Amino acid sequence: MKRLSLAAAVAALAGPALAHTGHGASGFAAGLAHPVFGADHLLAMVAVGLWAALANPRLAWVAPAGFLSGLLLGGLLGFAGATVPGVEFAIVGSVLAFGALAVFRVALAPARAFAAAAAFGAAHGLAHGAELPEGLGWAGYVAGFLIATAALHATGVLGGLAANRSGTGPLGQPAGACVVAAGALLMAG
Repeated sequence: MKRLSLAAAVAALAGPALAHTGHGASGFAAGLAHPVFGADHLLAMVAVGLWAALANPRLAWVAPAGFLSGLLLGGLLGFAGATVPGVEFAIVGSVLAFGALAVFRVALAPARAFAAAAAFGAAHGLAHGAELPEGLGWAGYVAGFLIATAALHATGVLGGLAANRSGTGPLGQPAGACVVAAGALLMAG
C-alpha cells in the first residue's frame, strides 16, 4: 500500500497538461499511453479498482466493468465529435469521488456501482475519443486505452484485495486519501 500511496503522490506531480496530448507513433501506442501518462486518468482508474476491492471484494469487478463500458461508449461518442461542457471537471471530479469512495469504503448496490463508474467512465471516454491524434487508427487507439484502463483498474483491485487479505484493509483508506488530495491539487491547478 505504501507503493500505491507513493505512486498516487508522484502521479499528482506529473501535471494535468500531460493527460491530453498525442502520445506514441501508432493508434495502439497512443491509446495505451493516454490513461497512463495523464495524472487525472491514472488516478481515477486506479481508484476505481481500489474502491471496488475495499468496498465489496467479492464484486470487485463490477465498478471496473461499468467504467470500461462507459469509457468505450464515451470514446465512440468523442470520435464522432460529441462534446459535453465541463467534461474536464467531471474527469477531475471522478478522481475526488473514487478516492472518497475508497476512503469511506462505500459499498453501493452492484447496479449503482456499475452506473456510477460508467457515468464517470463516459466522461473519460469523451476526452480519449475527442483527442485521438490525427492520422492514427481509431480501432488501435480504442484497444490501447481499454487495455491500459483495465490494467490500471486491476492494479487498484489487487491493492485493495491485498489490504483486505492481510487484515490491514484500513491501509487502503490512506491510498484513497492520497487520491483525494491529488484530485484536489488537479482541481486547483
